[in-house]
Amino acid sequence: MTQHVPLRPLSVLAAACMLAACGQQSDAPAPSASVAADAGGATLTVRLGHVAPLTGPQAHLGKDNENGAQLAIDDLNAEKMLIGGRVAKFELLGEDDQADPRQGTTVAQKLADAHVHAVIGHLNSGTTIPASRIYHDAHIVQVSPSATNPTYTRQGYKTAFRVFADDVQQGSVLGAFAVSTLGAKKIAIIDDRTAYGQGLADEFEKAARAAGASIVTREYTTDKETDFAAILTKVKSTRPDLVFYGGMDTQAGPMARQIKTLGLAVPMLFGDGGCTVEFHKLAGDAAEGNYCSLPGVPLEQMAGGNAFRERYKAKYNSEIQLYAPYAYDAVRVVAEAMKQAGSTDTDKFLPALAALNYPGLTAQIQFDEKGDIKDGAITLYQAKSGAWQALETMGGKASN
Repeated sequence: MTQHVPLRPLSVLAAACMLAACGQQSDAPAPSASVAADAGGATLTVRLGHVAPLTGPQAHLGKDNENGAQLAIDDLNAEKMLIGGRVAKFELLGEDDQADPRQGTTVAQKLADAHVHAVIGHLNSGTTIPASRIYHDAHIVQVSPSATNPTYTRQGYKTAFRVFADDVQQGSVLGAFAVSTLGAKKIAIIDDRTAYGQGLADEFEKAARAAGASIVTREYTTDKETDFAAILTKVKSTRPDLVFYGGMDTQAGPMARQIKTLGLAVPMLFGDGGCTVEFHKLAGDAAEGNYCSLPGVPLEQMAGGNAFRERYKAKYNSEIQLYAPYAYDAVRVVAEAMKQAGSTDTDKFLPALAALNYPGLTAQIQFDEKGDIKDGAITLYQAKSGAWQALETMGGKASN
């Protein structure tokens, strides 16, 4: 999923403890990666950054990502993974980018200065893309579990990876589904002007037009707005068969309510940003009958997916929102590459990551030459009785 793009004294062990416990850096200078590795003697400390919005309207999604990453950290530490013959102790350094590109680059530089071994994130494309240059320049591997804008992996940065299908794949599936399955001939498009929302809407429009639909209007809002009366009044006047929204659940939910109130009796269709538990809370009974897509297969079809759901709920006393399984896998593939390379040095484990063939929770994970996951699946859902029910899955490669 993706957001606005305006298109690096205390003892070492005490400092590391503060970083892990608080999710923020202390004011003391961060130890270098080699010092952190040597400080534990027989133990190798591996420090992974994680970035997502932890405050603001998308905090529920950011915390979901962080929780998934932390579950992977807990599992790795319980397994006592060996890297280069030493037991690895993984630590997660959490940062809040507030879904804001400028804050995203600020925390990216903070993690680069802290000499983390890799970064999991960011959540939004609008923060992931500008941050990726900082990580590239600092020679730090970045694996996003949720940023879908294709630009992220098409900048030529060999440090950039994602474990999620991109918007070219998702938009193509959504466009074809709207016309071929839903029978929409006249479509209204609204997007939030972010890297994610506008990018996905652009790909959807291409695919819908190619399938024979006409776009009767293309409207814009922001990822902060909640009143869509003026836009929806204009949309209603065009008499569409379908409203496509490119954006997040925090706007999709209120928009669904207002569409129903306005008497516009047509379904909404949107991508992964609205395909959440939160959408149902925000939309109420107006959620019923709407459609969305989510890269990947349904959780219950993932190897160990149901068990993961139960573990997540037991630890965090909440349901998975969206990307937690992908954040879990993002951590696991970095750790596996380090294990195979026998090193936490980027020059050594980066080639192993690029060549990885890993049986993840979400899929059998392999990367193409750009750093995108191969054979990325897209699943279509419909809102029924207060939940998302899977309709069909296009493409994908299950875990072995």
